[in-house]
Amino acid sequence: MQVIETDRLVLRWATESDAAFVLDLVTEPSWKKFIGDSGVKTLTGAREYIRDKLIASYYEHGFGLYIVEQKSDGQPVGICGLVKRETLNDVDIGFAFKQAHWSQGFGFESANGVMTFCQENLGLDRLVAITAPDNQPSIRLLQKLGLNYEKTMKLDQSKPEVKLFSKIL
Repeated sequence: MQVIETDRLVLRWATESDAAFVLDLVTEPSWKKFIGDSGVKTLTGAREYIRDKLIASYYEHGFGLYIVEQKSDGQPVGICGLVKRETLNDVDIGFAFKQAHWSQGFGFESANGVMTFCQENLGLDRLVAITAPDNQPSIRLLQKLGLNYEKTMKLDQSKPEVKLFSKIL
């Protein structure tokens, strides 16, 4: 199901048929470095991740992380959307793109579309984002989107510190 459309992109629900793309994305070195090991190592694992994490969120929260596709050819380039974490009071905007598609404006375009969707459809008045402290490209993108650094924190005592950014919508 298509959720958001921008000038160049379509953001849609993930389906189990996206398993090969999701497997490629979550096993990229940049995903592992900045987001962490998802534990997904096979197509079967990717289908379970899609079903148990992405699709489950659409039904539980009414939103989630969406597959980002180019309108021109339907090629998936990344994921972008919303996450509701137990350890955060606010909804979290998140994104990840295949490294081959970095520096093409897809992150800004898709995340900006997600923020508009939040305001128009979800009635959210505040949005947060987390990133690894050394993930400078994501930090720059969050700042370009108008999110401001709030604090460094741990989502869980067993996890590394993250930087929390926020924006009043």
